Amino acid sequence: MLARVYSCAMIGLEGVIVEVEVDTARGLPAMVIVGLPDAAVQESRERVQAAIKNAALRYPRGRLIVNLAPATVRKEGPAYDLPIALGVLACNGQIPLESVQDAVVVGELSLDGKVRHTRGVLPMAALARQQGFRRMYVPRSDAAEAALVPEIEVLAVESLAELVAHLCNRVPLQPFPAIDLQSLPAVGQTDFQEIKGQEHVKRALEVAAAGGHNVLMIGPPGAGKTLLARALPGILPRLTIEEALDVTRIYSVADQLPTDAPLVRVRPFRAPHHTISHAGLVGGGNWPHPGEISLAHRGVLFLDELPEFSPRTLEVLRQPLEDKMVTISRAQGSLTFPANFQLVAAMNPCPCGYYGDLQKACTCSSVMVTRYQKRISGPLLDRIDLHVEVPRVEVDKLSDERLGEPSAVIQQRVEAARHRQHQRFQNLAAQAADSPLPSLITCNAEMSAAQVRQTCVLDEAGKNLMRTATTRLQLSARAYHRVLKVARTIADLEGSEAIQVHHLAEALQYRPKLDT
Repeated sequence: MLARVYSCAMIGLEGVIVEVEVDTARGLPAMVIVGLPDAAVQESRERVQAAIKNAALRYPRGRLIVNLAPATVRKEGPAYDLPIALGVLACNGQIPLESVQDAVVVGELSLDGKVRHTRGVLPMAALARQQGFRRMYVPRSDAAEAALVPEIEVLAVESLAELVAHLCNRVPLQPFPAIDLQSLPAVGQTDFQEIKGQEHVKRALEVAAAGGHNVLMIGPPGAGKTLLARALPGILPRLTIEEALDVTRIYSVADQLPTDAPLVRVRPFRAPHHTISHAGLVGGGNWPHPGEISLAHRGVLFLDELPEFSPRTLEVLRQPLEDKMVTISRAQGSLTFPANFQLVAAMNPCPCGYYGDLQKACTCSSVMVTRYQKRISGPLLDRIDLHVEVPRVEVDKLSDERLGEPSAVIQQRVEAARHRQHQRFQNLAAQAADSPLPSLITCNAEMSAAQVRQTCVLDEAGKNLMRTATTRLQLSARAYHRVLKVARTIADLEGSEAIQVHHLAEALQYRPKLDT
């Protein structure tokens, strides 16, 4: 007898419906799994057999052939345990064949028949709804995640025996209640009001948040660079539901979604150590998985001690910073992961950290300082919009009991500036409706050269200032446009439609100070 159960395979961040076909044949008792399974899928034979027996169900004695179709798609992970077990039970008549024809089934089985957590349930549920399936059977620990997808019935399964009782109409399972996305709480972050001093750095981070610009902070150890970076997500615009689902999908596939939070409601903050590998940063592996830059999608990627990262690791950031995505190529094909993150980097001015400090003498030679600063290539520095010096905090400010401006107040100004940008980009898209344009951008940092020309119009005084600055600072064409983008953001924060000279002057102050 042939049984067919539907499951799902993940290829990057996208899913593919998999038909789990189970057929019985004459021969010695054995299970053969075909259809490009990996080692974890091959091991399903032992898990399925033990789970069926320990659930007080009958395991057939004959030969079983399991086909995972389409055979051209590689199958990885233990998520096929539960659908294979249902196919085996349907073959020997213990559950009705038609009971799972309109459902997608995923789940790993333990030897006692319990159903364990499976990664990637959210994109699987979205695919199931898209393909017209009415319901989905998932592990109980993943039910809240699957319930984020509307218009599909989610049934949480605790064990194989429980699911069999439901399919045989003995003890029906109740659908998992739909989740109100707006009601899910957002976890608090570091507040700007707790950071003493560094007002000019806070201003730079506000500009960066309002325009989506990349930032490099340079200063001695203990000046507060890491604390300032950790406070940045708290002033970024709040995630929309669409953005939250986009981020949650990545964390689900990477198996990094918190068990108590089915939906990511705050912008990600990723701070990998400088010993991270190339694959760990951009993603990769035999079965490519998202790296840190994709886990920072819609959020902040913080690289502390930037010169300590290997040059090869840093250079791979250049393409994602421009294209907002990363492509991983393998012999089997290419996968693309989103990487629309905001880069925040921090570094000391020299190996000892006190070059230029007014209170502590630097012990490094000029050669050591130059070599240290040259570890970061010019092309990468050229892609960073704001270069900010973070000096030592004076003791009077550290001992001051007064609190600074709260993050919530700064966030309101940032969101107002983003709203002005969004309206401007919508108007541009409406004016150019007949010409092919890329998808609507969300912040000034993403503007193309044509959009900079349209939105960053300078008066005669502004043009003269930019001519002088380009000559003295030796600005490249990319740096020139980035200054205009930052000036556009500063004008948006001020509520000005035109870019004034003082907006350009502030933007030019954020250009590199190091002799790189």
